[in-house]
Amino acid sequence: MAASLGGMFSGQPPGPPQPPPGLLGQASLLQATPGVPRTSNSTLVDELESSFEACFASLVSQDYVNGTDQEEIRTGVDQCIQKFLDIARQTECFFLQKRLQLSVQKPDQVIKEDVSELRNELQRKDALVQKHLTKLRHWQQVLEDINMQHKKPADIPQGSLAYLEQASANIPAPMKQT
Repeated sequence: MAASLGGMFSGQPPGPPQPPPGLLGQASLLQATPGVPRTSNSTLVDELESSFEACFASLVSQDYVNGTDQEEIRTGVDQCIQKFLDIARQTECFFLQKRLQLSVQKPDQVIKEDVSELRNELQRKDALVQKHLTKLRHWQQVLEDINMQHKKPADIPQGSLAYLEQASANIPAPMKQT
């Protein structure tokens, strides 16, 4: 999976990506990061996945469930989570660098993406407005129906049996309980 991601974002065949032009002296984030031991085939995405699995495993591990030292459990879980967060920050940094590189090399592509996002946002908001208009029309109709019901009894004399029959006709029948 990570090999396919490496090729997908750099426009190169799958494998370790080359450092960006302005960062030739620095190690690429997907390939190596100072202070973080990596195997020769390991990528940042692989490490992110394995650190997430380690976080999850530490939360459901029988050692932690059966353990009696709560402080030891908390320390182990905190270490796993901190490692995951560090690798997630490194991954975010890598993608931000790629985004910056793309914006410098192809500024028209960034503008096209922004325009596309704005169009999608407008479509979403138009759909939301239409949804609210539909609800508004429904409730306006309900209010009109209520107003019509209140006007009809005024036409019927107060002492009439017909008034009681009409009023009771508007009361819903009780639901049968089973």
